[in-house]
Amino acid sequence: MRILKTLLLICLPVGLLAQSETSTFKPFVLGYIDEINSVQLGEKRILNIYLPEGYSKTDTTHYPVVYLLDGSYDEDFIHVTGLYQFNNFSWINRVPKSIIVGIANVDRRRDFTYPTTIQKEKDSFKTAGKSARFIGFIEKELQPYITKKYNAGGSKTIIGQSLGGLLATEILLKKPALFNQYIIISPSIWWDNGSLLELDSDILKPNFNQPLKVYIGVGKEGLAPSETPRVMEVDANLLVEKLKKATNKNLQVYFDYLPQEDHATITHQAVFNALRLLNPVTDKN
Repeated sequence: MRILKTLLLICLPVGLLAQSETSTFKPFVLGYIDEINSVQLGEKRILNIYLPEGYSKTDTTHYPVVYLLDGSYDEDFIHVTGLYQFNNFSWINRVPKSIIVGIANVDRRRDFTYPTTIQKEKDSFKTAGKSARFIGFIEKELQPYITKKYNAGGSKTIIGQSLGGLLATEILLKKPALFNQYIIISPSIWWDNGSLLELDSDILKPNFNQPLKVYIGVGKEGLAPSETPRVMEVDANLLVEKLKKATNKNLQVYFDYLPQEDHATITHQAVFNALRLLNPVTDKN
């Protein structure tokens, strides 16, 4: 019994020390989880929100907003938010302080694709073809919600990769005024055998007067998962060529080939490159 009491006395300070150390831990808050009830989609959607340093709802400062597709915490929200925060350091000052809105996925095949005429794609992607509803959600519900609830103002950027890049391209060609900047990475132009490349668009016409900046990045990705053989890099180049035929000077297009990256690894480096190209640092001397 004496030995047992001695052991308990020896162990007690260690236990208290561990408890004391644990009690000093505090959560590291990167952002906030918000929720919007969408009539367009018929469901609630989770939003991951990053508010820049110094943000206060009560002041008069308004911030540009970045809308990030594939914006769940286990997708692209954390690392893309880090890129914006890094590029906003005072000694870099490449991008303005921005609000990041990560749109968490429910069914990206459903939300990011328009109807296809290819039977194999219909069979493989059972829920596909509802991008019009998702674009309506962004235009009629999400953007007004963010503007009303947060200190949002100035430019609006959309970031999309793969099927998200397909959706960003569709918005660019069909409803270009929804955003001021488009960061399109490895877009799945192969969908519906590249029919999006044949689409006529207001941005190609001489009377289009809204300034737009478009970044298109693609890695060494090879054949697309399409019934008709298509190469991802070629499709990205075809999209760039289509946009550069614009007869107005309000559309700036930046193409970026990243041969050291593939479809799985490209997003982080491409977003970093896009921020540099879309926001050139002016000579301060």
